[in-house]
Amino acid sequence: MKVYIHEKGVILAGKGWEILQKLKEYNKEFVYVTDWVKAVSPK
Repeated sequence: MKVYIHEKGVILAGKGWEILQKLKEYNKEFVYVTDWVKAVSPK
């Protein structure tokens, strides 16, 4: 499972069940992908 975060969005690479699990994990912390990207990207 690999997660690539860049200024335009997020790329998740892995098996389907791994991606669903990771999305559920991040859904607890962030509502939108843009919030996730802004929180992780360097300022």
